[in-house]
Amino acid sequence: MSTNGQALAPLVDPDAMLTREETERYSRHLIIPEFGMTAQQRLKNARVLVIGAGGLGSPALLYLAAAGVGTLGIVDDDVVDLSNLQRQIIHGVSNVGQSKAESAAQRIAELNPLVTVVKHEVRLDNSNAVDIFSGYDLILDGTDNFATRYLVNDAAEILGKPYVWGSILRFDGQVSVFWAKHGPSYRDLYPDAPPPGSVPSCAEGGVLGVLCAQIGSVMVNEAIKLITGTGVPLLGRVLIFDALEMSWREVRVRRDPDAVPVTELMDYQAFCGLPADGEAASSAASENPIPSVSVAELEQLLRERGSGQRDFDLIDVREPGEYHIVRIDGATLMPKNSVLSGELTVSADRDVYVHCKAGGRSADVVRHLRTEGHSRVYNVDGGILEWVKQIEPEKPVY
Repeated sequence: MSTNGQALAPLVDPDAMLTREETERYSRHLIIPEFGMTAQQRLKNARVLVIGAGGLGSPALLYLAAAGVGTLGIVDDDVVDLSNLQRQIIHGVSNVGQSKAESAAQRIAELNPLVTVVKHEVRLDNSNAVDIFSGYDLILDGTDNFATRYLVNDAAEILGKPYVWGSILRFDGQVSVFWAKHGPSYRDLYPDAPPPGSVPSCAEGGVLGVLCAQIGSVMVNEAIKLITGTGVPLLGRVLIFDALEMSWREVRVRRDPDAVPVTELMDYQAFCGLPADGEAASSAASENPIPSVSVAELEQLLRERGSGQRDFDLIDVREPGEYHIVRIDGATLMPKNSVLSGELTVSADRDVYVHCKAGGRSADVVRHLRTEGHSRVYNVDGGILEWVKQIEPEKPVY
């Protein structure tokens, strides 16, 4: 097992032959004594699935394509947004509004037309993950939510496939390789999902753009090693990077001897304590509604407050960096965690309206305050994104 520092057998058999064009293109690989022709032929024959054509998926897809991986699958149902371009380098200004999978496929074709790209323009869930994964040798997971990470882990374990995992937030990154039949899985690193909202996504907490390249390139390095059998993979080891200190450290992870093998997928939204999608979410909301107002109603309330007809508090529970990008005039910044911890107190004897970026964090705050006896607190549906869309479209979004 590679958890003891041993190499693994190559994951992919070599392709029969490289063409003259391929030999020239990959010549810098071919002249490496420890790599050579056979390893490159394995890359040519490999089928690698990348989940997400975003921050980590962008450099990963580019370097996998440049390295000569024969078939690349892309799972992404999102479209390119202007705010993506700070880190998602596979996309450009001309791709804004375009499907990320299609944008990435076009860029890969420009970089290496010898690579076959398969687009899966769907949201990965427990109804399609096993079917999609079954067509690939190796999976790279660059997603930024825990529900999908557990889904990827379990689908890979059911199929007996390895996957490379990467995670980034602000200035920190982590990389590892999980393969249940040879060592630990993601569940050995994180047996339980963190409480909802306790770990911000990149959209909430931010990320240094170049960190995506630093972690994404390590992910590709691990993928190449697994495919070709070169070197010792990160199986059983988590590599942790601190961009501020420019330091790497390693944490060992062992397989839980009492772990029950994964044989079927589950409801990952429920496992992570998140509301279900679609109708289930609507049903849950109707059974336990959070008092709220629309942004149009908030605009009218602010007008009335400005003329002295009303008196209330509007609080913004985002982080300071978000507040400085764009804010609603008259809102007071009170970050979510500061409110939940009691560090900042909210008046219980007056009306209070709470907003965040899109409505999720503010709903958590409203729910918390109401359980604490604040009966006059209300959520602003859609948050500042909806405010800018409907009320002040000249303001920036992020």
